[in-house]
Amino acid sequence: MSPAKSPDLLRENELIYGRLLTIDEPHLIHRYNKALVAFGLKPTKLKSFEIDRTGFSPQVAEECGDYNYLDPNEINRRFIILTPSQVDLPVVHTAFSNTSQLMFEFMSTNQRAIDALTIKDVIYGEIEDSVPKVDDIEDLLSINQVEFKVLSAEDVLGKAAELGKLVDRLKQEPDAWRDSAMLTRMVELAKICGDIRENALVPDRVIFRHSAYWTSHFGGLYVFIDRDMTTVISDPAAPGFRRSRPWQVSYLSIDDADRVFKFLAATGRIELPRASWIETSGYLEHRAEMVVRSLIRDAEPDRNLTDVDKVWLQTWIHSHADLITRDGNFPFLNAAKREIAHLGYLKVEDVFPQQRFLAIRAKPGHPDAWLTNQLISDFVPQDFVSRYVFNKPGFYRDYDGFSDAWRSHVVDVLKTTYLKDKVAFRTRLYGLTD
Repeated sequence: MSPAKSPDLLRENELIYGRLLTIDEPHLIHRYNKALVAFGLKPTKLKSFEIDRTGFSPQVAEECGDYNYLDPNEINRRFIILTPSQVDLPVVHTAFSNTSQLMFEFMSTNQRAIDALTIKDVIYGEIEDSVPKVDDIEDLLSINQVEFKVLSAEDVLGKAAELGKLVDRLKQEPDAWRDSAMLTRMVELAKICGDIRENALVPDRVIFRHSAYWTSHFGGLYVFIDRDMTTVISDPAAPGFRRSRPWQVSYLSIDDADRVFKFLAATGRIELPRASWIETSGYLEHRAEMVVRSLIRDAEPDRNLTDVDKVWLQTWIHSHADLITRDGNFPFLNAAKREIAHLGYLKVEDVFPQQRFLAIRAKPGHPDAWLTNQLISDFVPQDFVSRYVFNKPGFYRDYDGFSDAWRSHVVDVLKTTYLKDKVAFRTRLYGLTD
């Protein structure tokens, strides 16, 4: 769903736009406005607003009526850096799942320059891709790397570069010290830039590799990159699907559970259901509870579930045995638990493809673990907790269709499970410690 339509319930419980940085100091608002004007946008009149790692502000977005004000065409993402502390913030609105990682790498790699620049100025610019607009899948696949085009409102960057050239000239040309105009200019620049020998004002690295990602283009599309093959997983109706480079690009339908599962297994991105992690994580029990809650929602969408406990859930299961059997997922999970306890593993080749996703998780040590868990959640929409943890665009879209009673219930469950201790929850269920 569109963040602009997010109910207040999510904001009140920090389930959307949580952990953002409040900007209310006049000089920082002034700098932010300089960046907005440089982008051709109107300055904000707000006296206080919040920003994420990229400088995106939900309040500014609401004020200007455009949630893509830093993301025109959902490509070549803009950024505004007011303070180095933005590196620790989340990214809450983006068309590409790897925007957050790219910003983190840029800010971490160039920490000294960002520390020095933001004392005097605002840093802004674009994460520039090789294409200005995405019309089909091939446009996405042509993006192998991105370049941070970095500017500053007072042109401290440009002045630092100019001062650096003059310093080099002074060192290399024997009579340069006689040029009084040049020396006067150097003094003027030094007043703005400081001692550039001590303060690195120019970012050291601005080019970064565009790795595996999910994008909101074409209804949601995944790109996984391996040594000899790039794999696209999307709706087959997406423009450019299976149209080119079959020797380099494998195209999988997001509706083909069997092929998607086999791809994840063959490339070592998932942990198959084995006793070594299943029995200690409570993973199947969690999935089973989510399946039952989803069935309750479908059968009784307006039921108040505020005080539901495990005893009530068990009673509901017994009294709705026919519904449980028809759905098949709860019986499958119970049978899987028994088989794993007996054999030490689940024979996934005997399992209906769609149900395999109920019993797997991303391999924790794999670089694509978060992205893989996001993909898995697309096949298990009943598990709104996993959707929230790994697939917020999908979660917010689902949430938009929930009844008020179910929305309250979802928020309560997230507050008492995931939000209570995020790291411990991710570690126990998904084996993730970061």
